[in-house]
Amino acid sequence: MTDWVGLGAALPNGHARPPAPAKIQHNFPPPRPVVGPSPPNTAPLHRSAAARSMPKIKTSRVKYPEGWELIEPTLRDLEAKMREAENDTHDGKRKCEALWPIFRISHQKSRYIYDLYYRRKEIKKELYEFCLDQGYADKNLIAKWKKPGYERLCCLRCIQTRDHNFATTCVCRVPKHLREETVIECVHCGCKGCASGD
Repeated sequence: MTDWVGLGAALPNGHARPPAPAKIQHNFPPPRPVVGPSPPNTAPLHRSAAARSMPKIKTSRVKYPEGWELIEPTLRDLEAKMREAENDTHDGKRKCEALWPIFRISHQKSRYIYDLYYRRKEIKKELYEFCLDQGYADKNLIAKWKKPGYERLCCLRCIQTRDHNFATTCVCRVPKHLREETVIECVHCGCKGCASGD
């Protein structure tokens, strides 16, 4: 029996046997040498892979600055009054009158914090900025109170010219000695007059 395994050996039909396919050589780069010890695996063994990939939960705890316990009761009382004003029935009132108590309480809260910091000097700057950041006072309204001519401003809508006819301000900004009417009420917040000279 003839051995046909050798390369180039003739097949029974007279044709030459095809050469065997060459081995595929991969040109991978040589492995890099390890310099120094490998970093230890700091992940705890008892946590699963899904638990390790989850983001950290941010807690909603607020750190209150020093002096908060002195002003907290007053602010909580004003917050309770605000909730009562929001839940109050609007029967028999005009649409604009329903918001007047809310504007007044918001003004009262802002004025309370403003007076404590700027006039009476009873709270520190850290507590003052905390109250502004947490929404206990209107920072834009307080910024206007610090400017001359706006020391008694009731609300920001009263000085926005786009909300009034002829691009002017609200009637409550007119000084008393220049008014045609003696008793007025602002449509926006119910203010009876907040001009600086009054």
